[in-house]
Amino acid sequence: MKQKFNIITSTCVPLPLENVDTDQIIPARFLKATDKSGFGDNLFRDWRYDADGNPRKDFVLNDPTYSGCILVAGRNFGSGSSREHAAWAIAGYGFRVVISSFFADIHKNNELNNFVLPVVVSEAFLAELFKTIADDPKMQVEVDLPRQKVTNLSTGHSETFEINGYKKHCLMQGLDDIDFLLQNKEKIEAWERQNR
Repeated sequence: MKQKFNIITSTCVPLPLENVDTDQIIPARFLKATDKSGFGDNLFRDWRYDADGNPRKDFVLNDPTYSGCILVAGRNFGSGSSREHAAWAIAGYGFRVVISSFFADIHKNNELNNFVLPVVVSEAFLAELFKTIADDPKMQVEVDLPRQKVTNLSTGHSETFEINGYKKHCLMQGLDDIDFLLQNKEKIEAWERQNR
C-alpha cells in the first residue's frame, strides 16, 4: 500500500518552461537501474548541477525560496521518450502533484502509476499560478482529489480537472495495479468459477 491521496495543500516549485522532455527530467545515462530508489537525486540532473557536480544556484530546485510537494510546470510536460524512470525521479524527489496545461500521454500515465497526480489546468490558470508564486513563494495550492478540484489559495480561483475513475480510486486507496488485483482476488476467482 502506498500513501493515500485525498486533499493535498502545499507551497509550489515553479518550472515555467514549455516542452520539458523526459531526457531533461532524467538523463538517459541514469536509466541502467531497474530499482526505483535514488532517482530523485538525479531529477533534472543537468539543470541542477554543473559538469563538476556542483549545484547550480540559478536552478529552482537549488533555490531555498521554493519548496513543497507540488511542481508547477509549463505546457507539454513529459514529452519525448516513454521512459518510466522520469516518473520515478519526480516521485523519488518528493513531488506528489504536477500541475501543467498539457502532459504527454505516456508520461501522464507513468506519473499516475507512480502515485504522482498530474493535474491539467487551463493556460490562464497556469499563468495565474506562476504569477502568484513569483509574487509570493509561500503561497499555497490545494489539490482536492475527491472533488477533482485545484485551488489557488491566494486568489481563491479554482478549476476542476479530469482523471480516469479507476486511477482515482487507486490513488485514494493507496493501491497500485497489483494491489488492486489482489484486493479483488476472491471476486476474480468467483467469476472464473462461474465462467469456466
